[in-house]
Amino acid sequence: MKGKTKHIFITGGVVSSLGKGIASSSIGFLLKKLGYEVTIQKFDPYLNVDPGTMSPFQHGEVFVTDDGAETDLDLGHYERFIDKSLSQKSNCTAGQIYDTIITSERKGKYLGKTVQVIPHITNEIKKRIVSLDKDSDIVITEIGGTVGDIEGLPFLEAIRQFRLDYGAENCFFIHLTLIPYISAAGESKTKPTQHSVIKLREIGVQPDMLICRSEKKITKEMISKISLFTNVVPENVIKGIDTSCIYEIPLEFYEQNVHKIICDHFKISVSSIDFSKWNKMVYDYKNSQKQVTIALCGKYVCHQDAYKSVVESLFHAGISSSAKVEIKYIDTEKHFTDIDFYSKENIEQLIKNVDGILVPGGFGLRGIEGKISIIKYARENNIPFLGICLGMQCAVIEFARNVLHFKDANSSEFDEKTTHPVIDLMPEQKHIKNMGGTMRLGAYPCKLKPNSVAHKIYNEDIVSERHRHRYEFNNEYRDSFEKNGMIVSGISPDKKLVEIVEIPKNKFFIGVQFHPEFKSRPLKPHPIFRDFIKAAISQPGG
Repeated sequence: MKGKTKHIFITGGVVSSLGKGIASSSIGFLLKKLGYEVTIQKFDPYLNVDPGTMSPFQHGEVFVTDDGAETDLDLGHYERFIDKSLSQKSNCTAGQIYDTIITSERKGKYLGKTVQVIPHITNEIKKRIVSLDKDSDIVITEIGGTVGDIEGLPFLEAIRQFRLDYGAENCFFIHLTLIPYISAAGESKTKPTQHSVIKLREIGVQPDMLICRSEKKITKEMISKISLFTNVVPENVIKGIDTSCIYEIPLEFYEQNVHKIICDHFKISVSSIDFSKWNKMVYDYKNSQKQVTIALCGKYVCHQDAYKSVVESLFHAGISSSAKVEIKYIDTEKHFTDIDFYSKENIEQLIKNVDGILVPGGFGLRGIEGKISIIKYARENNIPFLGICLGMQCAVIEFARNVLHFKDANSSEFDEKTTHPVIDLMPEQKHIKNMGGTMRLGAYPCKLKPNSVAHKIYNEDIVSERHRHRYEFNNEYRDSFEKNGMIVSGISPDKKLVEIVEIPKNKFFIGVQFHPEFKSRPLKPHPIFRDFIKAAISQPGG
């Protein structure tokens, strides 16, 4: 597509967690299917520079890009839907914006001027909006938070200015709102949506399209009422009804001509879309006859978004094997608060009827002993096991304690006085004081050992995977592990960093230092998750 890059801005109103990320991703999916080069970015109004130091209980998963940016979890949705690896340019926070302006002010860039939100903050936001223009036909920008939040005002002011500067014909505003159902009254209410748009228009932003989220049917009368009070034509009021599968949402949008409305506004061409593979994937997801149960064992399981990419990767892998994946969440802190809970009998009860065990990443001591106990049970009972990042490290600790008989084996993260630090800090990490952005982050190559399980899974000699951690396998113990049955099957090309460990004699027992979940796609499940699910399906009862 020649000419100016087109920009779509997606805002949210009434309440948070309405699914702006899924809506943005679904629209991106449709436009990419039309043949346009599409990218998506997220602007978060919080003052943290990035979510890297934020608790998963509060923020959910931290998604990592190839270039090592710690970003909002919505970037995971973007990548999965548009099947494109994004970069640090795709996530920007208010913290980054203010840090840039203050740093510039201290260097004298604005010497003699008063530094203000307008124009300095808004200009920096607008600069970041167009930073992805060069390689894109269409840029979708999701504004985090909810209209009415004070911290979001500079971003809304920036997109108001942007439309004036860039041309209304090149910008399209979408507002996502909620139509709540009041059970006592037995009806859905449009008033919150009306007031959300009023608030947005007070700022100077008139939406071109509304996506109305609702758990109940939205009638024509409701759409007419919404249109009248929001100044949005009825055909641009889109129904966002709850679905059982998020991958149905692009299809729902397509049926309501969302793609055509946007393209007509931009005066760009619209063609037919081949949904055959996507439709089959959705059908298989919803109609799988086989079922497999995976125990997801971590300390953040009470937050549904803490392991978002892991959960989606399990679903992708299930689809590829025509199996529905049921996840049993096990809180390795809550369920292991007493020594009695470490007994074989209690672990058996916890993971009763599961076909596979997955221990994901994380930080800190809480819940570690629970993870180690479950891994021991998985190893000894030949239950398919996958350990990711911290999960891999726990598998190493468990093996050192119970096979190598190093009874106090541990990670120096959890016990600085251990005589067997089988997991330890990298030398270059030992003198770092700042917490944010200082880990091994982003994509690193991994060389696979010939004839290993890992090599058979990938069917490649060298792969690239994304990392987010400080501590590593301690190479001083490598020989002891390999002589006793846990081999190193993936290693950095310089042979300094252990990336994958496995126990070949078990049905499936693999620990990976990286995060494979960040590269899984609905139509292209990650090979490690794919084979993990296959092994789980082959379990008795799986």
